Amino acid sequence: MSTVAVRELALPGLAMVVIIVASNIAVQYPVEVAGLAEWLTWGAFTYPVSSLVTDLTNRRFGAERARRVIYLGFAVAVALSAALAGWRIALASGSAFLIAQLLDIAIFDRLRRAAWWRAPFLSSLFAAAVDTALFFSIAFAYTGLPWVSWGAGDFAVKVVMALVMLAPFRALMPIVRARIEVTRPA
Repeated sequence: MSTVAVRELALPGLAMVVIIVASNIAVQYPVEVAGLAEWLTWGAFTYPVSSLVTDLTNRRFGAERARRVIYLGFAVAVALSAALAGWRIALASGSAFLIAQLLDIAIFDRLRRAAWWRAPFLSSLFAAAVDTALFFSIAFAYTGLPWVSWGAGDFAVKVVMALVMLAPFRALMPIVRARIEVTRPA
């Protein structure tokens, strides 16, 4: 990969690592507000931003470079998460993240020419379902924690966040498009 490509992918790669590590720490804390502790963890609010990063990277650089960001985020975040959140969270996160984000990229790439909102919304929605099922079953099954209800609550928030993330995606599209036009070879 060229030096330019490395520089271009540094910001999305760093963003991905920060989001994943923060989410892996936050998922260990139930939302202790309005009786939601049995249904929701704080990780539900941070993790969906990873789909925004993936989708903007895919829109800007294409599927191949978006996958490179995922691989980088996966490797670094799993190592940091193992140290900061424990091996079980790191294993669950790494497995779920890698599979879900690669699915996100594949779906987004197939829908990239559809209406502007379809690719980011549908790719995020399907990736969220896969991520939630894998993560919560690997991370919390047989722990005595309410992982099934946490998964249900987490998925509900991810659906809402997929809708909310459409606003920043749409707002950033002109910037992403302008950079594509500037960097394409003549």
